[in-house]
Amino acid sequence: MTKRIKSKHKVDRRLKVNLWGRPKSPFNSRSYPPGQHGSSRKSKFSDYGTQLNAKQKLKSYYGNINERQFRNLFKKALNKKGNTAENFIGLLEKRLDSVIYRGKFAITVFAARQLINHGHVRVNGKKVNISSFQLKEDDLIELKESSKQLVHVDAAISSKERDVPEYLQIDHKKKTITFSRVPKFSEVPYPIIMEPSLVIEYYSR
Repeated sequence: MTKRIKSKHKVDRRLKVNLWGRPKSPFNSRSYPPGQHGSSRKSKFSDYGTQLNAKQKLKSYYGNINERQFRNLFKKALNKKGNTAENFIGLLEKRLDSVIYRGKFAITVFAARQLINHGHVRVNGKKVNISSFQLKEDDLIELKESSKQLVHVDAAISSKERDVPEYLQIDHKKKTITFSRVPKFSEVPYPIIMEPSLVIEYYSR
């Protein structure tokens, strides 16, 4: 088991959820935090603790985005017209690493980030190696020609763990994704309950 996989399993146990819906998550068989007394702990969250837990789940789900980036996304969502929680989710789903993951070009959001960082991804024909790059509607995302036969990409595409959401148009043969539109929160296929409104409350304190 790699260090990265071990780390993700620790996140599942710490947050008490199968965060990414993976079949090998230890939370499927042990639904308590790690440690000698994990099974006997009973957590009673304050309002602050509930908000913090919601933030940690959402932040970890998107590949443990660093706190500065996550807070900046909140500020952008707050300054946009409309519902701040909906805006926040939209900004997270517009990230390039999120779309590579959603489009099943990578088995995890961490693997999606590696694809981008290593220069395998093109947006509208131009190389983009910034995982947090914000996409626009109708942007065309594709793998560069020499990367279209990568074994781990084909393995991710053939995986039955996840379905591609309707707000993306996929051509897995050509290895292309079209970002059709920004999704509503209710359309995002989270494997667990996410509460972005609590995250907004956390940052609005």
